[in-house]
Amino acid sequence: MTKTNPAETASVHAALNLQLANWSVLYAKLQQYHWLVKGPHFFTLHAKFQELYEDAAARVDELAERVLATGGRPLATMREFLDAATLEEGSGDESAIEMVLNVASDYRTLAQELGHAIADAEHAGDGVTADLLLGIRESIEKHAWMLEAFASA
Repeated sequence: MTKTNPAETASVHAALNLQLANWSVLYAKLQQYHWLVKGPHFFTLHAKFQELYEDAAARVDELAERVLATGGRPLATMREFLDAATLEEGSGDESAIEMVLNVASDYRTLAQELGHAIADAEHAGDGVTADLLLGIRESIEKHAWMLEAFASA
């Protein structure tokens, strides 16, 4: 990361930590949904939620390592994640379709926040972080679309 001014660097670290917090909350939600999903779509959604929580775990690691690589300190406790996150935990009472729509909505929220984070990274001259976040955004926009299509059937 090109050293610009400390405020720009702090802004990038804050954006990365927001993503880290949200992905950590989403990971727990996806695992919960994987365990608790019921109904005629059980086999499909049980496997899909596992795929998505494994992806979320990789995102958490990737984001934390990027914070470290750019000289910051990643959030690292559940309390920090919950305090910083804009996503909410699952209740455990959702229907299978509500689970799908909740995850799709979470992905849409993440994509919007990633847009701001990408702009912050570009403004700070951190093309590597911007590129990383753009790749994440592309992936989750596709997931959101697919989940919404599944739920509309």
